Amino acid sequence: MKKTVALHNLGCKVNAYELEAMQQLLEEAGYEIVPFTPGADIYIINTCTVTNIADRKSRQMLHKAKKMNPAAIVVATGCYVQAQGEKIEKDPSIDIIIGNNKKQDLIEILKEYENCSSEKEQEDSAVCTHMIDINHTGEYENLSITGTGGHTRAYIKVQDGCNQFCSYCIIPFARGRVRSRSENDVVGEVKTLAGNGHQEVVLTGIHLSSYGVDLEERDSLLGLIRAIHDVEGIQRIRLGSLEPRIITEEFVKGIAALPKVCPHFHLSLQSGCNETLKRMNRRYTSEEYMDGCRLLRKYYDNPALTTDIIVGFPGETTEEFEASEAFVKAVRFFETHIFKYSQREGTKAAVMQEQIQEQQKHERSQKLLELDEQRRMEYMDQFLGHRVEILIEEQIELNGIKYWTGYTREYIRAAVKSEEVLRNCLIEATVVNRQQNLLLSETV
Repeated sequence: MKKTVALHNLGCKVNAYELEAMQQLLEEAGYEIVPFTPGADIYIINTCTVTNIADRKSRQMLHKAKKMNPAAIVVATGCYVQAQGEKIEKDPSIDIIIGNNKKQDLIEILKEYENCSSEKEQEDSAVCTHMIDINHTGEYENLSITGTGGHTRAYIKVQDGCNQFCSYCIIPFARGRVRSRSENDVVGEVKTLAGNGHQEVVLTGIHLSSYGVDLEERDSLLGLIRAIHDVEGIQRIRLGSLEPRIITEEFVKGIAALPKVCPHFHLSLQSGCNETLKRMNRRYTSEEYMDGCRLLRKYYDNPALTTDIIVGFPGETTEEFEASEAFVKAVRFFETHIFKYSQREGTKAAVMQEQIQEQQKHERSQKLLELDEQRRMEYMDQFLGHRVEILIEEQIELNGIKYWTGYTREYIRAAVKSEEVLRNCLIEATVVNRQQNLLLSETV
């Protein structure tokens, strides 16, 4: 009888990709994947540690899994366990700990645990820990996928680790230094995904802009994009979060010459105030960031620019926040993801003086959220009456009418009314209306 496995992911797109890869390893080894509900033989939780809240959620999910089946094997993987190290070995909810760069060994680790000589030996044994010193490895973990469970868009991890050490971020300690995947390996996975019907790939990593800096041949992100662009069957290439410093004339001119690259760019900002950026150790100025936005708009007609902003960073005065707010207004982003600063134990920012009160963080967050809503609607309204390309994903019902929905090249959700089955079709349609965050088209 097949052992059943329930999986749960916390955190970023890289984590989600790695969980998909682990699920694929399990299926190939003969395990049955079941929902994350009571009764599974094995529970695997891929944890996150980006904030103290993420740590707490990770612990809660591990405890929930053990409660759902006290006899089950509970496996804790990912960033939370990597950052906490030996501390979590005392957690009675956890049976197996698998750190980053060891997820590829999941099947062997499970088999080893399951093959304990007796139940008593297993009961008496301590938690099984499989961890490496992530800060002293140059090895890229060998994980890959062949599909994404029916989705038309596939995320591909091409890079791991980060060398930046922003003052608020724990991730370099949980993920280690920059490690890049070989171009041949990435292209091979893209070819497999294309062969299985995926038309769009999203390149992602912990610090995507650093791709290739550790490789002997010094492959660049631009070179990787060019290689993927040549893969038959792939119609769209979307880039994950980029750092502003990669947006040079050479880079933008290079990707603009590749028609499969989508005009949707997420440039991490965090603050529009130079003084705040210095305390964050972000290594660029707001002026340099604006230059990058101008370059993208020089080579692309109305690209979708999105970003992240942290409000209430330690020492952020009213004047600094207002400078950041003014900068966000000046850039005119399509979308702005707003985060209230949260102290992360183990980072420099956590012990900085002048921590901001929660009420102030909330007020500043609300201001930027209102601006984001306004800018998003303004950007989407520019497409009214225009033709857009939509990669269809699923069917929905609006006011009793069935529509097929997907995303434009700018990553705007759009819907088209059609009696045909359009799943995974790349279509063009004229936008006639907007309903909140959805562009509507009556016919193809």
